[in-house]
Amino acid sequence: MSDALSDKRTATRFRVLVEIADRQPAVSQGEIASAVGVTSQAVSEYIRALVEDGLVTKDGRSRYRVTKEGVDWLFQEAKSLRRYADHVTADILGDVQEDAAIATDNIEPGDVVTLSIDGGLLRATPGDYGPATGTATTAAAAGTDVSVTGFEGVIEMEPGVVTVVQVPAARAGGSREIDQAKLRVLCEDADLLVAAGVEAVVSLRSIDNEPAVTTAAGSVAAEAAARGMTVVVVATSDAIGRVTDALRDNDITYDLLGMGDRAQVA
Repeated sequence: MSDALSDKRTATRFRVLVEIADRQPAVSQGEIASAVGVTSQAVSEYIRALVEDGLVTKDGRSRYRVTKEGVDWLFQEAKSLRRYADHVTADILGDVQEDAAIATDNIEPGDVVTLSIDGGLLRATPGDYGPATGTATTAAAAGTDVSVTGFEGVIEMEPGVVTVVQVPAARAGGSREIDQAKLRVLCEDADLLVAAGVEAVVSLRSIDNEPAVTTAAGSVAAEAAARGMTVVVVATSDAIGRVTDALRDNDITYDLLGMGDRAQVA
């Protein structure tokens, strides 16, 4: 959760910094105080602390600018706030929405079902024994799709595991440089194999594994991990940054492994 939601001082700090960014370079502390709902003296103290922390620079009397570090901090807090808003919308207010699930047994409209995640997909089982439940709005046979609404509770789910395997670019040997035995072991227990880059696709094919996805690898891996799946992402050194950026943006932890003598491990 964002610190701006759990700590009042951080929330005020966030709002003051936003106001400075919006008004820079000529900043009126009185206008900020009115917008934020605190005293001008309090705004002055917040700005002094922001300057000391390197989030704001002072160019002269009442002239301030947000630094790169300040912008980065605002972005991170804004992302956390957005994720929390998404959680409220999807998980807490979900009872006004409908979603599709795979029926594990025959279900009739109006049946209460227990919800779970398996293989990254929502499952509905007749009965209300689970911590997360809903109400079926359509009939479904076992193994088919059923529409569910009236969600209550939280689905118990362990976060997924993501392993990012870096292979050299073709100019540095590409798939010919990988340790096939090591890569094969890493892929054995994966729920999902994702590739980023031609060298990554060829590396997986060399051990008789076809990647499920070859585009937007980082985003796909992040979504799968959020649904509890074990994911292996094989990426060329030229694409590794885009993959890890997408994972970090979604707060997904990962292990980064080099594959081959010429691969670099971050």
